[in-house]
Amino acid sequence: MFLLLCSNPLPLVLSVSHTRDFQILLQVKNTQLDDKNNSLKSWVPNRDHNPCNFTGITCDARNKSVISINLSEVGVYGNFPSGFCHIHTLQNLSLASNFLGNAIYPHSLLLCSNLHLLNLSDNCFVGALPELSPEFDQLRVLDLSSNNFTGDIPGNYGNLPQLEVLILSGNLINGTIPSFLGKLNALTQLELAFNPLKPGPLPSQLGNLSNLEVLYLAKLNLIGDIPDSIGNLVSLKHLDLSQNSLSGKIPNSISGLVKLKQLYLFQNQLSGELPQGLGNLSNLIDLDLSQNCLTGKLPDKIASMHLFSLNLNDNHLEGEIPESLASNPNLQHLKLFNNSFNGKLPQILGKNSDLEDIDVSTNHLSGELPKYLCQRNKLQRLIILDNRFSGTLPDQYGHCYSLGYVRIKNNQLSGHVPPKFWSLPKLGFLEMDKNRFQGSISESISNSKGLSTLTLCSNSFSGQFPTGICKLDQLMKIDISKNMFSGDAPACLTRLKKLQNLRMQENMFTGEIPSNVSSWTELTELNLSHNQFSGSIPPELGDLPQLTYLDLAMNSLTREIPVELMNLTLNQFNVSGNKLYGKVPSGFNHEVYLAGLTGNPGLCSPVIKILPSCSKHRPFSLVAIILLAACAVLLLVSLLWFLKKKSLPKHSFKVTTFQMVGFNEQGIVPFLTSENIIGTGNSGQVYRVDLKAGQTVAVKKLWGGTQGSDMESVFRSETETLGRIRHANIVKLLFSCSADDFRILVYEYLDNGSLGDVLHEQKYGQFLDWSKRFNIAVGAAQGLAYLHHDCVPAIIHRDVKSNNILLDLEFKPRLADFGLAKTLQHEPSEGGCAMSRVSGSYGYIAPEYAYTMKVNEKSDVYSFGVVLMELITGKRPNDPSFGENKDIVKWVTETAITCSEEESDKIEGHHFNLSKIVDPRLNLETSDYDEVGKVLTGALLCTSLLPLKRPSMRRVVELLKDHSDRHQ
Repeated sequence: MFLLLCSNPLPLVLSVSHTRDFQILLQVKNTQLDDKNNSLKSWVPNRDHNPCNFTGITCDARNKSVISINLSEVGVYGNFPSGFCHIHTLQNLSLASNFLGNAIYPHSLLLCSNLHLLNLSDNCFVGALPELSPEFDQLRVLDLSSNNFTGDIPGNYGNLPQLEVLILSGNLINGTIPSFLGKLNALTQLELAFNPLKPGPLPSQLGNLSNLEVLYLAKLNLIGDIPDSIGNLVSLKHLDLSQNSLSGKIPNSISGLVKLKQLYLFQNQLSGELPQGLGNLSNLIDLDLSQNCLTGKLPDKIASMHLFSLNLNDNHLEGEIPESLASNPNLQHLKLFNNSFNGKLPQILGKNSDLEDIDVSTNHLSGELPKYLCQRNKLQRLIILDNRFSGTLPDQYGHCYSLGYVRIKNNQLSGHVPPKFWSLPKLGFLEMDKNRFQGSISESISNSKGLSTLTLCSNSFSGQFPTGICKLDQLMKIDISKNMFSGDAPACLTRLKKLQNLRMQENMFTGEIPSNVSSWTELTELNLSHNQFSGSIPPELGDLPQLTYLDLAMNSLTREIPVELMNLTLNQFNVSGNKLYGKVPSGFNHEVYLAGLTGNPGLCSPVIKILPSCSKHRPFSLVAIILLAACAVLLLVSLLWFLKKKSLPKHSFKVTTFQMVGFNEQGIVPFLTSENIIGTGNSGQVYRVDLKAGQTVAVKKLWGGTQGSDMESVFRSETETLGRIRHANIVKLLFSCSADDFRILVYEYLDNGSLGDVLHEQKYGQFLDWSKRFNIAVGAAQGLAYLHHDCVPAIIHRDVKSNNILLDLEFKPRLADFGLAKTLQHEPSEGGCAMSRVSGSYGYIAPEYAYTMKVNEKSDVYSFGVVLMELITGKRPNDPSFGENKDIVKWVTETAITCSEEESDKIEGHHFNLSKIVDPRLNLETSDYDEVGKVLTGALLCTSLLPLKRPSMRRVVELLKDHSDRHQ
């Protein structure tokens, strides 16, 4: 037997190695990893001691030794599992996108020096970047991105001769870019973006990296000129130096990067003319030089570039757009907005290329529109607003079946719109305001099934408004004001369930205002002023749950003002200039409403002195008749109610209690009356109920009937989510009650309402100073981090916004409204939960959600970043002051990051122009500014365009808590 073994020792060696690797993996699982999601369920003892079938394990096909461990996105917890390094044959170790944390000490990596790949990205590691000893001479890929590493880049990173990929983006590294990185001759990919480095230059030594293909250095506080040595990177395909403070001219040497496909230099302080040699970059696909201080004229030679995308927006480029640009056969995206170009657009633009997207808005362009823009039926977006274009809309545009987004407002276009243009099947957004268009709107507009926004104001459109518009059930906004439409307004407009804004003022509409408005559950603004409407004001308008703006002025309306309008919470109420009469309802008997009541000679008021006083006496006979009639009606109603109560069975309620409570449904249901309503939302109405025991609770009654198509899913989501979690920063669900068509949810009552109420409307007479705002940010972040990281499976809120953050008496926050919440099972192949439709609130929805229909935790992170910006600025996410086509994210990003360091508040690690964005109502102390800058950094990271660049909520909490001690 001994001789047999000695003559063939290989199986024995293989068996020993096989068993040893097997035991190491099991030991690491049992002692160093916390597998809460049971992702490593295949890692169990087996008869053969074979680890090669374990999840994430790859073995060498020849000798069956473990060569690769890939546990990315499996959801494990713990510290760095150094035990894996005891597998001597291990070459690749990837633990990306988990919940590993704490510091990585040098001794933890001593046995990992044989690795070719080490990927620890998207975890929760802290402390200094791990040192790598000289023995790591085989390492080719090092990815430590999206963690919380701080300090400098270790010097021994410059002594890794085989290193091809170095990715450190999205950390808290606060040193500078070291010049020794220029010694990594094998490097093909270098990514350091989104770190709060100290302001410093771009080292010229990086020009030695002749094999480099990707250089990603966005948002690193880089200053000074772009070094000429950048032109030595002859292999470079992707160069991103955006969102820094680089200045001076774009070096001519950049024209030598002939392999370059993407060039991003936006949001810097670059100046001067574009290098003429830029046109030599024949492989360039995407060019973005936006938001700099560039001046001069666009070189004609740029037209010879084989572009797929050209983006020069937000510069000060001037002159005419070269005619030869239109000859580029590869041009797909042309973005020149927010510049000072003049003259005409090339008339053959689109004839020779598959043009998909053109945005030349906010320039000084004139002349007629090119008729070939959609020659190949690929054009999807046409944005030319704020120019001086004239002439008619070309007939060819009526055959552009690919077109989905059109903004041509504020020009001098005239004539009739091609009839077929109205019926484009993919049209979703149409904005034609402030032109000189004439004629009528074709009934064929009913074919644009996806149209959500139609704004035609300030033109000369005439004729009847087509009834075909009523078939567009996705419409949310209609603005046809300041035209010459006539005839009756289509009564079928009331069938548009998603309509939020209806503006028809300053036309010649006649007839009565439609009264069957029960479907307008989302309508917030109704403006029918300056028309010729007659009849009475429909009392049904008072039942619209979201209406805050009502203007019916300057018509021929008669009768009394309906008392039902007092049910509305109106910011604008105007019925002036009509023929109304009678007593002004008590809810409008206030001087603040006077301007909206004038011009109605028949109105009277016992309170508003300028209006005639109402008569206090009526003939006895009339009073007696009224009293007798009222008594008879009351008696009849009482009798019918009694008979109905006797004949109908009582409701059978299903009750669930989630906390210790001293009440039941009988103590709640009778108090769900209109006088106790304190709020109205998408899912139902909220009531304040004072219980007999002295406790106050908040009760949400979910919509029923046609409004409540999602009632059961909202009810189930709230009860299943809030019923099983407990956290100091998440609202407590106390009790639920349901019947066939009846659902209520009872919560703890929070005295200061929502953050949105206090911050934007200053309800409850409160003002939030910075200390309160900061503590709200920390508390809300902790609540959201609990949902994402401590709940198994993780919970996605899907509707994070200031109105869903409630405040108690001490302004401690609670996350609320879990009607859209979803549990998230991590599946690497899916990348998130797929949804059937976009849910959430406008202004807070992450950009990728709208087009991928998939959500994960990073969708909530984006929404929370918007909330942080609200706390800093005091503005709503879609404040009109931001200007055209801007939300709070774009406005803050553009305004806070300035072109001139001298204009900025100097905060270590940042160059933020805080004075232009901080809520002017705040009286900040000097010590507060560093903290505001820290919160702003977190907000900008949270709202990164790419989800992978956003931090986890656990990291957000750590970022905020660095400064929270001052407020304890």
